[in-house]
Amino acid sequence: MNKMLSKVSTTAMSSFSSSSSRVRAGFSVWPNVRQLCFRKGVLYGFMRLFSTPLKTLRGGASRSLRVSRFCSVVNMSSSLQIELVPCLSDNYAYLLHDINTGTVGVVDPSEALPVIDALSKKNRNLTYILNTHHHHDHTGGNAELKARYGAKVIGSGTDKERIPGIDIHLNDGDKWMFAGHEVHVMDTPGHTRGHISFYFPGSAAIFTGDTLFSLSCGKLFEGSPEEMLSSLRKITSLPDNTDIYCGHEYTLNNTKFALTVEPENKDLQSYAAHVAYLRSKSLPTIPTTLKMEKACNPFLRTSSEQIRKSLNIAAAADDAEALGIIRQAKDKF
Repeated sequence: MNKMLSKVSTTAMSSFSSSSSRVRAGFSVWPNVRQLCFRKGVLYGFMRLFSTPLKTLRGGASRSLRVSRFCSVVNMSSSLQIELVPCLSDNYAYLLHDINTGTVGVVDPSEALPVIDALSKKNRNLTYILNTHHHHDHTGGNAELKARYGAKVIGSGTDKERIPGIDIHLNDGDKWMFAGHEVHVMDTPGHTRGHISFYFPGSAAIFTGDTLFSLSCGKLFEGSPEEMLSSLRKITSLPDNTDIYCGHEYTLNNTKFALTVEPENKDLQSYAAHVAYLRSKSLPTIPTTLKMEKACNPFLRTSSEQIRKSLNIAAAADDAEALGIIRQAKDKF
């Protein structure tokens, strides 16, 4: 495995060098914000080759994931700013800031302190707390943040008894407004029965919690392979340029499994090398894009002949059965 990663790393590094001039042309910053070093722009630009337009990056503080800087990502066609906030050992919470109104929300605050720190640095209040599901590593900060800021907690109607401090419960197909941004609520069960995802079509961004990770999906704690397959198909029906904001920094470990089941996938080889390089620099691998995941994520590639051969999945097995076998193999990996 190490030899494989070393080989593809060499290939990917040459791509970084040859693409640097193209990335420089697309790199931009907000007014009065110092431009990040060119090297980071190149690294992030490479990860985002499958997504347009290029995003704007901005620095900040770091915490337990040892990400050297917060990475704020802005869709230049939207007034929604999204900032990664590392929590616990490998979680991400996401601060949402509407530039026009100053409205601020946070998605899946596993703990309060890093969110409070991020808000305090910019002298911001918190209006909304959005939870994708009830697990404590996604809701652990709800009570303290609600008490401190008076924020409204938003979660699944199915899970309204399990979301701490819930004020607004939403269901599949509901449309909710975050400031001027329409949010589509999607039921995405499988990991938990009440899991939802928040899709911001105007910003081409979706918050998938523990349903879809980069190169993986969530463990099936409360659902079936059929439910997870249905949830993943809802997400993959979105435009390919959709940014995927998931709940954890699991990507490096996920590359190792993915390469064992589809070692000849050239897109996966390149992505795995890039992920390894990012993590060696303590940089985040999130967001990923839906186009990248379709090309590389084994849980979105249940019909792949190589994956089926690697895991002895019968040709006659349907996609749900194949997903279940892939999930079992990943659980044992």
